[in-house]
Amino acid sequence: MNRVIKYESLADTNAALFNDYQTAFGSFLNSGWYILGEQVAAFEQEFARYCGTTYCIGVASGLDAIVLSLKALDLPKNAEVIVPSNAYIACVLGVINAGFKPILVEPDIHTYNIDPAKIEAHISNKTKAILAVHLYGKMCDMTNITLIAQKYDLKVVEDCAQAHGAQHRDKKSGNWGNAGAFSFYPTKNLGALGDGGAITTNDGALAEKLFYLRNYGSKIKYENKYIGYNSRLDEVQAAFLRKKLLKLDEINKHKRKLARIYFDKIETGFVKPVEQPENSDVFHIFNIRSSKRNELKKHLLEKGIQTEIHYPVPPHKQIAYRNLFKSPKFPISEEIHATTLSLPIAVFHTEDEINYVADCLNGFN
Repeated sequence: MNRVIKYESLADTNAALFNDYQTAFGSFLNSGWYILGEQVAAFEQEFARYCGTTYCIGVASGLDAIVLSLKALDLPKNAEVIVPSNAYIACVLGVINAGFKPILVEPDIHTYNIDPAKIEAHISNKTKAILAVHLYGKMCDMTNITLIAQKYDLKVVEDCAQAHGAQHRDKKSGNWGNAGAFSFYPTKNLGALGDGGAITTNDGALAEKLFYLRNYGSKIKYENKYIGYNSRLDEVQAAFLRKKLLKLDEINKHKRKLARIYFDKIETGFVKPVEQPENSDVFHIFNIRSSKRNELKKHLLEKGIQTEIHYPVPPHKQIAYRNLFKSPKFPISEEIHATTLSLPIAVFHTEDEINYVADCLNGFN
């Protein structure tokens, strides 16, 4: 019988932190303060420090982080927001739920991130922001996106859900745009034990507004300055995240080591992620591409190797959004969605397991 290589196991991912989590939960439980208490405040300070930003605002999810970031920017009604055409649906949904119109722009076929060279052709007098999605753990070309934003007076929100600790040139994710939206969904490199999110920013006025918006538009009980939301990072999740944040660099280092095995060992015949000297990737996902993706997925499963597809259906082909976009075709996005395959690269995987995956890949005909 073949060995089994899981794609993901949250129990295995968090096993090394169980004792820390139990201690954190005990402190949380005994505190008697379960909403927006000391744990959230401390995590916000610690995560802002880690990202290199001045402020961090804990919210309920990564989706809420996108919605609230866009709402807080006071964009005009019916504003258009540029979004990559191959992003996870939450990115498109975040723009819609904030009350704005998503405009899809094709990615770079090599990085899978939005292609700065294609952005300007989609800018109109209604365009007011760019949602830069750092996909798979690789940051976008924020140097050129920032220049475009400055040229056209656009706001920039980074979707950092898959890029905790990733870096472009001299700054980490969440420290380039007007705001950075993070998810702490359990599978992320910095994953909680439930839903959670955060927004980072260096803009004091924006941060102040976000602190209001996430809590019914209020900072003083029963006094509401804005029409707000109920979107607060749970106190218990903040307690868990504080423990895991201490291990984040170690987690990212291990995933980079596993990625190096894939880079060095996988033979020709597969498209591997591009490596760039200006980027330090964190490999939330290690994806390859193959014209025989479905056959390859079956081959690996027969060898006991579980894989995933991120993502099988592009946003413009989703039933809920098919009438939303002017162009019915996004060929680069469709090429990526039809050929991409995500390989095991969790923190619990060993180098021996990843070598086995690479060997099985090389044995595919």
